[in-house]
Amino acid sequence: MQRRPLGVVTRGTTNPNRLRRVDNWIVETCGDALRAAADPLVVDLGYGATPITAVELRARLAAGVRADVRVVGLEIDPVRVAAAQPAADPPGLTFARGGFELAGLRPALVRAFNVLRQYDESEVADAWRTVTGRLAPGGLLVEGTCDELGRLGSWVLLDATGPRTLTLAAKLTTLESPAQLAERLPKALIHRNVPGERIHDLIRALDDAWQAAAGYAPFGPRQRWLESVKAVRAAGWPVLDRPRRWRHGELTFPWPAIFPTP
Repeated sequence: MQRRPLGVVTRGTTNPNRLRRVDNWIVETCGDALRAAADPLVVDLGYGATPITAVELRARLAAGVRADVRVVGLEIDPVRVAAAQPAADPPGLTFARGGFELAGLRPALVRAFNVLRQYDESEVADAWRTVTGRLAPGGLLVEGTCDELGRLGSWVLLDATGPRTLTLAAKLTTLESPAQLAERLPKALIHRNVPGERIHDLIRALDDAWQAAAGYAPFGPRQRWLESVKAVRAAGWPVLDRPRRWRHGELTFPWPAIFPTP
């Protein structure tokens, strides 16, 4: 007898290209892990009311990582699973019913976006452990959130040992202030944007640097952002990745740098 999927049905809101930023980051950052995987199985957990983001993920991974990648879209709602079937393209893209238990699969990577946003913060750690405990050896979980158009977002990279990094991402041509990123922090951090918390200090430092770099605005938002990144690094924040990722409006930090106060 099949066990009931773990979790609750999400609102299901989705849009084409909503997850383009995190998908491109996955190709760049997690590509080597997928190339080395014995089975390049990827789960799109909670893809939403339409399968478009799972379709896009499969296309981006096939083009940028390896052609034989297999993406399985999992949803708790059987109506959504049935509605997604016309978009299936086996074996590269399939859809099934499942939740945090991953429907018994052992994927090399799981992308779970805008899933935990409706949960309590106290439930996040258990959800993380449930998913990472079902990954293939060396597997990765990318969990985060973004706005409806994918212009602002953030995500946590985890493995079997727990969270490794936090990435903040913005479309620079529409960014008014880095403080806007606070609205789209992952559930584990969104309620921690208060004085005394490291994530609050980081957002404030990034916003202060952005304001101080206002003189670079005539050269475009990208140049202003890069100057802001330089200032944040000079202040001692351990920014990871290379400048070509920063140029895309991304900043990645080691998890210990922003770890929430217990």
